[in-house]
Amino acid sequence: MKKLINKVAVITGASKGIGAGIAKSLAEAGASVVVNYASAKAGADKIVEEIVAAGGKAIAVQGDVSKAADISRLFDETTKAFGAVDILVNNAGVYKFAPIEEINEEDFHKQFNTNVLGLLLTTQGALKSFNKNGGSIINIGSVASSITPVASSIYTATKGAVDAITHVLAKELGPKKIRVNSINPGIIETEGTHTAGVIGSEFHAEAERTAPLGRIGQPEDVALVAVFLASEDSRWLTGETLLAGGGIR
Repeated sequence: MKKLINKVAVITGASKGIGAGIAKSLAEAGASVVVNYASAKAGADKIVEEIVAAGGKAIAVQGDVSKAADISRLFDETTKAFGAVDILVNNAGVYKFAPIEEINEEDFHKQFNTNVLGLLLTTQGALKSFNKNGGSIINIGSVASSITPVASSIYTATKGAVDAITHVLAKELGPKKIRVNSINPGIIETEGTHTAGVIGSEFHAEAERTAPLGRIGQPEDVALVAVFLASEDSRWLTGETLLAGGGIR
C-alpha cells in the first residue's frame, strides 16, 4: 500500500529541482500534491502534468512565499482542491555566493526574505489548514550550515536559521501532533546548480573527491528522504536535521 494515500502535501518552490523531485515522489507515494511556484508557471504545469499522467493528483498554485497575502491564497486554493493539509515541505529558496567584500543589502534581504521569512510565513499559513490529527513539516536546509563554504556567509546564515527554526518549531508544534524536521542536502544536480555554474566547477569536483559515496546528489536522493519524513515511518522523529550529502559533513 502507498505510504501517503489520502494525504495532502504542499511543496513550495516545486517547479524544478529538489522541489519538483519531492512533489513527484510524494505523489507517487499516494499524496495529493500542490506544486507551488513563484514565477516559473510553465515548469510547475509540467510537473503537474507528469504527476497526473502517472495516475496522481496535483495542482499548481502561484505564490511568493515572502508575501503573506500569497500564502493565504496558496492554502485557500489547497483546501478548496484537496481539503486539510497533512504535509508541508518548505523548499522554496534562493542562493548567491559572494565574498564578504561583495555583500550588499539587496542580496541579504532577497535570501533572508525567501529562505527564512518565507519558511516562517508558509508555516504560519499552513497551521490554519493543517489536519486536526497533526502531520509533518519538512524544511529544506543545506549541508552549508555544517560545512560553511567560503563565500557563502549570507546563504549559510539563512540555512543556519532554518536549522534553529526547525528545533524551535518541533517543540512548539509537538502538542499539535505536528512533527518538524529538516533535510539538509549537499550539492544536488539541478537546473539551478547548472545555471549557477556549480556543476563542472572545482567546487563540484572537490565535493565528489571528499564525499564518502563518491558523487553529488540527484533530486530523487532528497525526495526519498522526504517521503520517509512525511510518512508514519518517521512518527517518532521531530526536531531532527538529516544531512543528505552523501556523507559530507
